[in-house]
Amino acid sequence: MTFEWGWISDHEGDLATLTLSHLQAALTAVLLGLLISLPLAVLAHRVRPLRGFLLGLSNVLFTIPSIAVFVLLLPVSGLTRTTTVIGLTIYTLVVLLRNTVEGLDSVPAKAREAAIAMGTGPLRTLLTVELPLALPVIMAGVRIATVMSISLVSVATYIGDGGLGQLFTDGFQRDFPTPVAVGVVLTLLLALVADTLLVAVQYVLTPWRRQPGRAGRQARPARGSA
Repeated sequence: MTFEWGWISDHEGDLATLTLSHLQAALTAVLLGLLISLPLAVLAHRVRPLRGFLLGLSNVLFTIPSIAVFVLLLPVSGLTRTTTVIGLTIYTLVVLLRNTVEGLDSVPAKAREAAIAMGTGPLRTLLTVELPLALPVIMAGVRIATVMSISLVSVATYIGDGGLGQLFTDGFQRDFPTPVAVGVVLTLLLALVADTLLVAVQYVLTPWRRQPGRAGRQARPARGSA
């Protein structure tokens, strides 16, 4: 069967709606995952006995098949977008929680001690020293979680949601490859654009990571100077 380009122009409105729905579900899950994982990661970092338990629990949740998670949630939230978002949020937690803990662990002890020596309280030290220095590792987790969520949204098609995943179901049921191909391409583009934007956000939020190179260029003597 050949690819029918005319099908795309005939369904532009539907494709736009499905793409926005797909993106909304994925980003909502990542945002909720961040809101949940940040305080848990701080707790795991500060209270060492809880570290293994929290990380282990998130790993166990991650091993549950995605379809099974959605099915188990059906009696609670039904065939709604809420079921999709909760399921996706569960999967983001293992990545976001682990990366946030590792990011906090990577903060140099001297930076923390310097803040305390200046009279900075624990909360302010966390917000102004630890989290900013841990941001590159945290953002790496956010990027992975975002791409993963975008890919997993399609699984929710089995509960009546799924965004672009509906194109896969439609194409397979009708033995019509065009919707399937379009769904794959749009999903890949969403993941690529989202990851690129997150890289740009990290670049803006971590200006100190650009200072050494810039300082080196400024310190380099001009050509022809003694």
